[in-house]
Amino acid sequence: MIAKFFDLKNKKVIITGGSSGIGAEIVKKFCEQDSEVFFLDINENCAENLIKDIKNFNLKEPNFFFCDLQDITKLRSILQKIGNTHVLINNAGNDDRHTLEDITEKYFIERLNLNLKHYFFASQAVLKYMTEIKSGSIINLSSVSWIRAANTFSLYASAKSAIIGLTRSLAKEFGKYNIRVNAILPGSIATERQKELWLKSNLKDEILDLQCIKRQLLPADVANLALYLASDVSSGCTKQNFIVDGGLT
Repeated sequence: MIAKFFDLKNKKVIITGGSSGIGAEIVKKFCEQDSEVFFLDINENCAENLIKDIKNFNLKEPNFFFCDLQDITKLRSILQKIGNTHVLINNAGNDDRHTLEDITEKYFIERLNLNLKHYFFASQAVLKYMTEIKSGSIINLSSVSWIRAANTFSLYASAKSAIIGLTRSLAKEFGKYNIRVNAILPGSIATERQKELWLKSNLKDEILDLQCIKRQLLPADVANLALYLASDVSSGCTKQNFIVDGGLT
């Protein structure tokens, strides 16, 4: 069953990293709401397949922009082209594993650029348009990884922790313009990437044992919360962190 948030119809929604995983599910969910969806990603093949999938369900077709989000000039140019924006969902990131010994200064900067830098500059870029319409919702995808202190991706966890500070600071600064800023912290979500690379049977069983809810969480669990936070139904919610992990933390 599809929950309908009628105020999201025809609203402009921008999603970074929307070609696969949680981002792709968020794109689909907003298309189901008849929103005007724009998603940015570096993976053109996945983007094309997602659009075909959405069209097969006779949903409103999203708009795709190729963008390496480390290129802030290109990011700003695309957001300027889109113009008035009601919802920004900063989702793009990369959770490649790494050991402490292998981290170089170059890799350190690259990880922060991939997982944090564009969150700030995308939020900065849409501020102009959200202030013009005197409304807006910015949703930042963080993670419970920094809470659980995972030891194989310290830079990813560091960036995701910083997103919480960024979210709270922007909420305070943007609130006077009636712009809300919140963060979603997913737990173990069964995306295709996670299942292929890390979410094997032994780890899956371990996580289910730790969760209060004994089922594998799906991208839709995160996307449904994004709909709520984007809608005026949640107009009293800002500067908050919403955890979707089945009670893992």
